[in-house]
Amino acid sequence: MGLCRPSQSSDVVRVMLRPLRLLITLLPLANLSCGGDAAPAINAHVQPPAATIDKAAKAEAKRPAIDAAALDKSVAPCTDFYAFACGGWKKANPIPAEEAAFYRSFHGIRNRNETLLRQLLEEFAAGKRSDEPFATEMGAFYSSCLNEEKIEKDGLAPIAPLLQAIDRVKDKGSLTLALAQLATVGLSLPFEFTSSQDFKDTTRVIAEIDQSGLGLPDREYYLSKAEPKATIAKKYKAHVEKMFELAGAPAGQAKAAADAVFAFESELASASMKKEELREPEKLYHPVDIDGLRKALSNLYVDSYVKGVGAEGAAAFNIAQPAFIAKVNQLAHADFGRWKLYLRWQVLHGLAPRLSSAFVQENFKLAQALQGAKALPDRWKRCVRATDQAMGEAIGRAFVNATLGDKGKEDVQLLIRAIEHEMNIGLTKLSWMDDATRAAALTKLVAIDNKVAHPEKWRSYAGIGIKEGAYMHNVLGAHRFEFARQIAKIGKPVDRKEWLMSPPSVNAYYEPLKNEMVFPAGILQPPFYDVGRIAAGNFGGIGMVMGHELTHGFDDEGQQFDAQGNLRNWWSPAVKKEFEARASCLQKQYDSYEVLPKVHVNGKLTLGENIADLGGLKLAYLAMKTQLEKEQQVEAEADSPEKQFFIAFAQGWCANERDEFLQQQVATNPHSPAKFRVNGPAAHFKAFADAFSCKEGDAMVPKNRCEIW
Repeated sequence: MGLCRPSQSSDVVRVMLRPLRLLITLLPLANLSCGGDAAPAINAHVQPPAATIDKAAKAEAKRPAIDAAALDKSVAPCTDFYAFACGGWKKANPIPAEEAAFYRSFHGIRNRNETLLRQLLEEFAAGKRSDEPFATEMGAFYSSCLNEEKIEKDGLAPIAPLLQAIDRVKDKGSLTLALAQLATVGLSLPFEFTSSQDFKDTTRVIAEIDQSGLGLPDREYYLSKAEPKATIAKKYKAHVEKMFELAGAPAGQAKAAADAVFAFESELASASMKKEELREPEKLYHPVDIDGLRKALSNLYVDSYVKGVGAEGAAAFNIAQPAFIAKVNQLAHADFGRWKLYLRWQVLHGLAPRLSSAFVQENFKLAQALQGAKALPDRWKRCVRATDQAMGEAIGRAFVNATLGDKGKEDVQLLIRAIEHEMNIGLTKLSWMDDATRAAALTKLVAIDNKVAHPEKWRSYAGIGIKEGAYMHNVLGAHRFEFARQIAKIGKPVDRKEWLMSPPSVNAYYEPLKNEMVFPAGILQPPFYDVGRIAAGNFGGIGMVMGHELTHGFDDEGQQFDAQGNLRNWWSPAVKKEFEARASCLQKQYDSYEVLPKVHVNGKLTLGENIADLGGLKLAYLAMKTQLEKEQQVEAEADSPEKQFFIAFAQGWCANERDEFLQQQVATNPHSPAKFRVNGPAAHFKAFADAFSCKEGDAMVPKNRCEIW
């Protein structure tokens, strides 16, 4: 759960090595005793830090909280705050050809991070910095990605073993073996087999089976006749046909194959759980033993599959979407020729960004149709990203050493404590929450584990098997290595120190099953965080991010998990009803927001993120006010600290987005577009109206203000 900006898909291998449906990312992934009659006192564990935040910079001239050049003062802040805060930046920063959207903060930081990563990887490839763990492997992976001449020469030869396994499919035995072999290289076809914490006993790791295997972003692209989905579906079929031709199929056969693939995927789509339902944890928990899995997939050899993926001996499984698995089982009964076409296509589709230029360019055409980017990123950027995907904690260790030091990490932790302190106060005073539910909420708050900058223990990549000049070998090897690591967790205690993002990630997340917040070093940079900046800037930037992630623990999805991360209702019926009524107010408000003509935000899909944005803004603001009162001073600036705070918050979301990108975001993503991540929470927070003297009747002052936390 969190802040995640939807990523451009042109250079992303379409493999998922862990289901992230419950991981709440920023951007565009136990039983409690609730006794006691009196409201509990504020817990000492989340008292505000004794030290003043950003104290190290007090003797220096601080940098301003806001970017004055980004403003558009021709727009009144009470009319359209996003346009006021970002209009100048938007006019001065057209979208680069390689991007589907361009965010002032996320892309600015990412570009700096990737430039540093490039420098590090080039040094590793040249044999320098050999003292850095796995420098040789990282350098070899990166240089093999840059070796386009060798990639062109190799053609499809490196994936021939995968295609040959598919060619051997003729019955359910050979189909089972092919599915297992493809799963081990991260190709989830048509379902994903992985490990996951047990939703109702998060101390243990079990096996999990999830719906997967669609080439388009969502089921509705197959089932809807509305535009633009219908046009994209036609382009997708033409794309599948072209990819079969590139792989050697004659034109007539390629078209027939594309038609068969689309029909097959349409059947899978019809049985796929809707994206809105994927946010309802109770609908995703269907535990079975090995006999239950055999029954669910009776048309496959389940024991052979489980052995083939390295999970032999697994005793507990969760079938996340039983209706989807039932459809897969039905399809596995016969027509193995159609299965071969589907599997061959998914291999080409999943690995196209790593193949020769003809496949890369054709794959990019689909990304263009979906998101609108005009050009591929430079090769070095794609290779930096591929290396980060393959060996994220290895490159992350080098990155952290070169960026955020221990002092920066300490100051960030002080900020988190300040945000948690305000949540504690808010829960204690919340009028609509009864004492038993309040006690459970405060217990959950105190139990949250905060992870900052980088893991305590760095992951080992020993045995990953990287070779010089063998890019696809390295890609598949990295996926096998990660798949095996995930499967090895089954039946073992949960590793609560593990990170699910690499340290250079410009992102953050809340994980409900571990009840933890994670803030990688990659995002702890300007404009989100700067130790030498005025407090209003840091609270409006990274403070809002922290409040956003913290609120996810109590949003419509996160609040279904208790302090230990177990799926358990700890709400009294009356309080639950009140929460749902308040959340419904926000859902209706966002449903009304028009992104493009006749294209509206999906208030239900985005509800959790919208709750988190509103809660995060409020918590960060209150934490800033607490610090200023403690210091008994106001920093000398033309604008008040309150105005600076809100502008700094808004400028973290300044963005230019292509229409295609917005269409896909609204159709598939749980985050609202940038404009509404600013105007939505600001409009529903009275302190914003007070800061800018907004009056009833102004566009930024809704008639019915929604308030939850």
